[in-house]
Amino acid sequence: MVTYFDGKFVDDAEATISVRARAVNYGLGCFGGVRGYLADDGQQVHVFRIPEHMARLEHSAKVLFMRLPAEPSVLCGLITELLRRNEVHHDVYVRPLLINNSNKLAPVMREEDSLLTIFCLPLQRYIDKDAIDVCVSSWRRVSDNAIPARTKPTGLYLNSALARREAHDNGFDEAIFLTDFGKVSEGSAEHVFIVRDGVLYTPPSTEDNLDGITRRSLITLATEDLGLKVTERPIGRTELYVSDEMFLCGTGAEITPVRSVDRRIVGHGGVGPLTARLQKHFGDVVRGRIPERKAWLTSVWV
Repeated sequence: MVTYFDGKFVDDAEATISVRARAVNYGLGCFGGVRGYLADDGQQVHVFRIPEHMARLEHSAKVLFMRLPAEPSVLCGLITELLRRNEVHHDVYVRPLLINNSNKLAPVMREEDSLLTIFCLPLQRYIDKDAIDVCVSSWRRVSDNAIPARTKPTGLYLNSALARREAHDNGFDEAIFLTDFGKVSEGSAEHVFIVRDGVLYTPPSTEDNLDGITRRSLITLATEDLGLKVTERPIGRTELYVSDEMFLCGTGAEITPVRSVDRRIVGHGGVGPLTARLQKHFGDVVRGRIPERKAWLTSVWV
């Protein structure tokens, strides 16, 4: 595999950092997650909303006193070049990773210590179930005023790992975080939507969660393409129990229906009708079947 590392394309085995690096010792860094989808012709690959992902990475770098090596538009080109060099003709996941590569002691953030690497791997279903069982975690989502989740920081994922391990140990597929104020934040790495009386509800990005690109895309698709009503507002824990439908979403998870929360069945269990409509439409969009949404796609093979 070919990886982009510190200004050049190298063999994956050459993309290494020191065990002394601050990125390893203190979790100093931030990253993005980008999906590419194989088109129906079996050759073309469409990458979903690269400019938005690179703009968010630039915002993350600003918050964390880091520096990207080029403008977001240049980074978009690096991603498509990486996929061409790896001869990608399949569904793919791309990880741009910006780290602090200083080997000095102490957790200090300095722009000049930034290093960008980008790698890719084949990825189809991130969660290999039609519907999942989730629990509300005993761990709270870290506050934006402590570690800003909107920057997708590497160190924050210790919080996610603890919640996911707790969920798995107790027989669940995924965990749902609450904020310190007891409102629904997000999953360990996904956003939350519920359906009540035909309306989609989702916590706003001010509830200590990531400013999700998939989440924002689904709001647009639901309202503009499918004529559904979407409301962004705080959601209480017990609202999850009495929702008609629920799903998680994200670059990796795409749209993942939820069957139960804390062993309470959601609706009739399985995939709800509005969730199914969104799943199908989203799948058509990312594979280039909806002409009106092709502006969201960047083709690898031109």
